[in-house]
Amino acid sequence: MSAIQDSSSASPLRWVPTLYFVQGLQFFVVMLIASMMYKKLGVENDQIARWTSLIGLAWAFKPLWSPFLELIPSKKRIVVSMQFLGAAGLLAVALTLQLPSWFGASLAVFFVLAYASATHDIACDGLYMASLSDKEQAAYAGWQGAFFNASKFLTQGGLLILAGLLAERFGLSNAWTSIFVMLGVLLALLASYNAVALPNPLPAQAPKGGASAVWQTLVEVIGDLLRKPGIWGFMLFIVLFRLAEGQVQTIGPLFLLEAREKGGLGLTQEQTGGVYGTVGTAAFLVGSILGGYFTSKLSLRRAMPVLLLAMAVPSVTFYYLAAARPTDITHIGAAIALEMFGYGFGFVGMILFIMQVVAPGRFQTAHYALGSGVMQLGFILARSFSGDVQLALGYERFFLWTIACGAPALLLYFFVRFPQGQAAAAQDEAPQASALPAGR
Repeated sequence: MSAIQDSSSASPLRWVPTLYFVQGLQFFVVMLIASMMYKKLGVENDQIARWTSLIGLAWAFKPLWSPFLELIPSKKRIVVSMQFLGAAGLLAVALTLQLPSWFGASLAVFFVLAYASATHDIACDGLYMASLSDKEQAAYAGWQGAFFNASKFLTQGGLLILAGLLAERFGLSNAWTSIFVMLGVLLALLASYNAVALPNPLPAQAPKGGASAVWQTLVEVIGDLLRKPGIWGFMLFIVLFRLAEGQVQTIGPLFLLEAREKGGLGLTQEQTGGVYGTVGTAAFLVGSILGGYFTSKLSLRRAMPVLLLAMAVPSVTFYYLAAARPTDITHIGAAIALEMFGYGFGFVGMILFIMQVVAPGRFQTAHYALGSGVMQLGFILARSFSGDVQLALGYERFFLWTIACGAPALLLYFFVRFPQGQAAAAQDEAPQASALPAGR
């Protein structure tokens, strides 16, 4: 596509980093930090998994309303509005933590935050594509992925450490209130900067016929997807691919925080944040990059069994930790690094499967978005019952169960039809796909 910009457009380095840092910040606060906070405040694993999964459906369903955002001429206006709404929501979470009914009140705010964040994602990516040429989009994709993941480093690393330090002095509730006040102020400052720095590309022509025409197109897009040969097998494969991962990524961090007398490792917030924010993040990025080049070398069809086995590494690692229950933080950190490396390496397979097997056709972009929605739905479904299964089995047997949950996807792989010419496509796409944010 050719980018059409107004005369005020500036270097992408002035706005791409802050735009995607905010995108990641909102996502990880809802999908990671909320769970960790609830755990430290005494909420049971089943409640955490069930309610945060319900909130996370926003990212699974966002393709259904994304076409209607085309009716709003300014993507910048949507982006900035959702960022300010997100800032207000974070400050509201801080307020709810001081209320007697803090759990229900905070969940309600997180629900609003999730849908604001998902809407922001749509407009954010649309603004990026409309403001940059194809060549520029490729050139700045690395910055996009780097700053999205930098927000994960801040939230899962720095904020957990800070929350632990504040809790020692002011108590848990006050500590997390302070964290969300700081997050709200930070997001408001970033939104104010983006209101000035973001480009405002000239809008594309609005869909003729208004909302009714958009609805008809959406129905046509979904119908075309469902008529693709083998599509139901593809969708089942996507869901099964995330069956084990959704459970491990939900319960794993809670297991680290759980008291040792309850079967956990009894780490502090500072230790958990330090492990995930340093070696965990680094290992994930390295695994993603290597997974992309590995797939590029072999082609997706031939690489997929190895990628599926890599997705079992987190389950095996946590089973080992639950069985051995080491106390040395270096030992635990090395295990988490291995877990995150396997996760990053294997997850490339899902991104490329949607890109190269599900999406191709006359509605490629829309079908990629719908495939990504199914991917997120698979994650949410697995996440939703993970707490109940863990409470029923205990940590050690739970992680053994997740190892078994990886088998159905591996078996189904042998029945999935990969299209002709896919190997060449993999060589073109794999290194770029490895930079895409995971889990959205």
